[in-house]
Amino acid sequence: QLKPVISEALDRCRQSLAMVDPQGSHYQGRSVVIGLSDDFEIAYGRQLIEAIAHQMPKLRVIFRQTHSQIVAGALLDRSLDLAITAGGFAERRLSRQVLGEGHYACLVDPASLVPGREVIDLEEFVRREHLLVSSGGFIGITDEGLAAQGLSRHVCASTSHFAALPFLLKGSEAVATIPGHAAQAIARMTGLTVLPCPLTLPRYPVELGWRTQAQLDPLQRLVREAIEACFTSP
Repeated sequence: QLKPVISEALDRCRQSLAMVDPQGSHYQGRSVVIGLSDDFEIAYGRQLIEAIAHQMPKLRVIFRQTHSQIVAGALLDRSLDLAITAGGFAERRLSRQVLGEGHYACLVDPASLVPGREVIDLEEFVRREHLLVSSGGFIGITDEGLAAQGLSRHVCASTSHFAALPFLLKGSEAVATIPGHAAQAIARMTGLTVLPCPLTLPRYPVELGWRTQAQLDPLQRLVREAIEACFTSP
């Protein structure tokens, strides 16, 4: 009866000791929790799994949903080890590294386009119904960009999951304006079409964040290196 409890406690001790062993290379039984929104998970998840497995065989990768408004608290309360977001790491006990810069693109059902057409103008963009991906569900960066030009759009539905877009866009005239990396990844898997956004929207930083004190953990250092390689490779 005691064996499962004692075994688990001893395994926790072993994992804790491994964290301070600079030569440690045994990752079985250990895990790393990476916070990210599902646009990054869709675009980079498979690549991250493979890069981390190459460096640290048997390490379990746990992806957990987060975003820039809540990521600092999640790192500080240790529900995340590392996080990839568009900012949110200003807290002084956190460190961060810029991985790149993001932009926005449009995703549509190709059946809604005139054959051979690869762009839509701002007039058509406003005329179409829109699918909004937002944690709040009411307003997005596109609304702010349109408002600056005295324009507005009709949002027919909103979702908090980028992964739902193929099911919501197929068979409709709607358009979704989302981060370019997610648009490209979704299009490759589903047959949807990526179009340049006819509205000028600001680019944004893509950052990796972690608890500053965790820099002593060699495992986290290797995971950070693997993540950086995924974002810098062509």
